[in-house]
Amino acid sequence: IHPSCAPTIVTAHGGPTGHSIAAASLSYTYFTSRGFRIVDVNYAGSTGYGRSYREALKGQWGVADTQDMLAVARYFAQPEFTPPGGMFVRGGSAGGFAVLNALVHSDVFDGGINYYGVADLIPLARDTHDFESRYLDSLVGPFPEREDLYRERSPLTHAHQVSAPLLILQGSDDPIVPPAQSRAFLEACQAKGIACEYHEFPGESHGFRQAETIRTCATFEIEFLQ
Repeated sequence: IHPSCAPTIVTAHGGPTGHSIAAASLSYTYFTSRGFRIVDVNYAGSTGYGRSYREALKGQWGVADTQDMLAVARYFAQPEFTPPGGMFVRGGSAGGFAVLNALVHSDVFDGGINYYGVADLIPLARDTHDFESRYLDSLVGPFPEREDLYRERSPLTHAHQVSAPLLILQGSDDPIVPPAQSRAFLEACQAKGIACEYHEFPGESHGFRQAETIRTCATFEIEFLQ
C-alpha cells in the first residue's frame, strides 16, 4: 500500500459564496485521527481568491461547484491516494447541495454525508428568509421566469440517478431546508434500492447547536464511513 493512501472525504463549505480557511479544525481532526484524509474544496464562487473567481459561480450554482468537487475527487481517486471503496463526499447546506449533486451526476463516490443540504431549489427561492431573498437570482437565474432552470439544477429532479449510499442529518425545525426536502430524497434513494440512513433531530434548525446532537452526528458519521 502506498504510504499516502487513505480513505478520502471531499468536503464543501456551506457557502455558496463562503470560504474554508486554512486553519486547524477540531471537526476535521475527528476524522484524520481515525485514518481519513480530508480534502476541503473552495469551489468556484468561494471568497478570498478575487472577484473573478467569486463571480465564476454567477448563474452556475449547481454546475461549477459540482464540477470542481468532481475534479478534486477524480484526482484523489487514484490508487496511490485512496483505496477502493474509500472515496466519500460531505457537506452541509450549500455544501450538502454539492454532495447531492455529486452523487446524482457521477459515480465517483462510495458514499455521501449530507447535513440539511438543499435538494430542491424552487421552494428555496420561493420561501427563503428575508436576509437571502433574491440571492439565487444571481446564482441560478431570475425566479420564477427561469423556474425550469431551478428544476434542472435541483438534485431531487435527478434523485433516480443517485449512485452511492447516503447519510442524511436533518433538523426538524429547519426553515431554509425543511425536513420535507430531505425526506423526499430519502424516498427517492429507497425507491432505487440505494442504502440511505436518515436522522432528524427535534429542536434543531439550519445548523445544529445542541451538544448532544453534534456528538450523536459525529458517531453516526464514523459508523457510516466505516
